[in-house]
Amino acid sequence: MKETFIKERARVELKNPILIEGLPGLGLVGKIATRYLVKKLNAKKLAYLYSPHFPYFVLVSRKGSVRLLRGTFHFWKSQDGGNDLIFFTGDSQAQTIEGQYEISDRILDFAKRHKVRMIVTIGGYRMEVRDRPKVIAAATDQELLNRAIQAEAVLSSMGSPIVGTAGLILGLARFKEIGALCLLGETRGYLPDPKAAKSVLEVLKTMLGVDVDLTGLNEDISKADKMITRLQKIEEKRALQAEEIRKEEDKRITYIS
Repeated sequence: MKETFIKERARVELKNPILIEGLPGLGLVGKIATRYLVKKLNAKKLAYLYSPHFPYFVLVSRKGSVRLLRGTFHFWKSQDGGNDLIFFTGDSQAQTIEGQYEISDRILDFAKRHKVRMIVTIGGYRMEVRDRPKVIAAATDQELLNRAIQAEAVLSSMGSPIVGTAGLILGLARFKEIGALCLLGETRGYLPDPKAAKSVLEVLKTMLGVDVDLTGLNEDISKADKMITRLQKIEEKRALQAEEIRKEEDKRITYIS
C-alpha cells in the first residue's frame, strides 16, 4: 500500500447529506460522539479508508483474526425529509504530516462524490473543566458559525490552532467548495471524556434537528467522573508524600550545617 484509498461497500443515493467526522484525539471526544450517533441511529457501513500513514500494526480480535487499522464511513437516511448523514470515524489519526493532509483530502473527495455540501468535524479543546463543558466553534463561513452559536456553542479564541484532521478538513474544504464547521468539546484530554462528547452532541442535535436520546452517555459519564476523582486523590496523596520528603531533607540539611 503506497497511498491512502477508500473501498466502498455499498452504493446509495443520499439526500443533501452532511458528513460528520470524529477521529481519536483529545479526550476521544470526536470518536465517542461519532460512534454514539452511529449506534443510536443504526447507521449502515458505506466504505472503509485505508492508509499507510496509520500506525504499522494490525488489530487482533478475540477469535484471533486480524485487520489493518482503518477509518469507516457509515450512512443514515432521514425519515422526515431532513438531511441524510454520513459519519466517519476510525482507529487512529495519521502519524505523519503528509498523512494528515492526504487523509483529509481523501475524505473531502469522498464527500464531494456524494454531493456533501456541509461537513462537521468534532474534537477536543484542552481545558480544566469543573461543570458542563463548553463547545468551541470555528467555521469556514459566517452562516455556519451563526448556526453553531445559536445552538449554544461559543467562538474559538483568536489564534487557537485546531490540530489534526478536524482542523485540516476546515482548511482544505474551501478548495472543494464545501462548507465546514468544527465543534470542540472542552476536556482535560488525558482520559476518554463522554461528558465533552455529550456537550458537542447537544449542539449538533439542535443544529441538525436530529432526534437522538443522549441519556445513554450518562453511565459512561458517571464512570469517567469516578475515575477522575480517584486520580485526583492519588495525585493529592503523591503531593503530600513529596512535601513530607522535602521537609525531611530540609531537616537533614539543617542538622548537617
